[in-house]
Amino acid sequence: MLASVNRRPERTSQFLTDSFQRGLAHWNRERLAPGFPSDDWQKRLERDVKMLRLEGAFLEELRAEVAAQAAQAPTDADGFIAWFEDLSATGPGQGDALFPWLAQEASRDELRWFFEQEAAGEAGFDDLVAMTQVKLPVRPKLELARNYWDEMGHGTAKGMHGPMLDALVETLAVEPVIENTVWESLCLANAMTAMATSRRYAWHSVGALGVIELTAPGRAEQVAEGLKRVGLTPKEARYFTLHAVLDVKHSADWNREAIRPAVEEDPARATAMAEGALIRLACGARCFARYREALWNDHGER
Repeated sequence: MLASVNRRPERTSQFLTDSFQRGLAHWNRERLAPGFPSDDWQKRLERDVKMLRLEGAFLEELRAEVAAQAAQAPTDADGFIAWFEDLSATGPGQGDALFPWLAQEASRDELRWFFEQEAAGEAGFDDLVAMTQVKLPVRPKLELARNYWDEMGHGTAKGMHGPMLDALVETLAVEPVIENTVWESLCLANAMTAMATSRRYAWHSVGALGVIELTAPGRAEQVAEGLKRVGLTPKEARYFTLHAVLDVKHSADWNREAIRPAVEEDPARATAMAEGALIRLACGARCFARYREALWNDHGER
């Protein structure tokens, strides 16, 4: 049996808790959903202001965790690109034992649980890119536009990445809802949303999105291998097989066209992007540790 999703973390924090992350996740889904004017808009605005303050404090706590490491990142373009690309090997959560296990040993039900957590915590890469690109300089903005166009299937519904994820949800018959999701997965989505929706963290978001493109291919390939091992067809596993290949190109383009010119124009952006990347990786590492705890609960350490 899988471990309960409602365990509180050992570390004392106002923000790294089930209740806070679930509340923030519900608020994010509500505030970002298309809606209509309402008579109680002022009351809603007051609540939003309160939540924005809490969200900001949450993100500042995550920044404090990585600030010392981020400060070591070079602020010249060549040095920063080398430091950034090295995160694929040295960053938090890289080489986690969870993914070879998913590829080689996990049962269908265990893969289903893993995917349910990932799907429920998915913030929507396309939307994060769209929100991040607002008012960016020309070259980074154009690269985010190209990336977004790929996410949108070059204008065709069957090529969109979001519906591919939805199709896999249906194939695996999972229910990716907030109530069934571990807080660590919600924390990752909440952190990504916070950086993308607040302009004071725009460069953090560029770094966080860039490090996803950098580090995701290897993990995606191993998840795809596991899914096909338990009986899914290549078409059914397409969401992961696509990202195992496409994100390699995305990463190279992002580093060359978004990160490099941004740092060349203003070296201070390097530190912000380093913080964003490390926040994303640290949140991912928390997820992997929690997934292992839940999935390996009845089997002992691997």
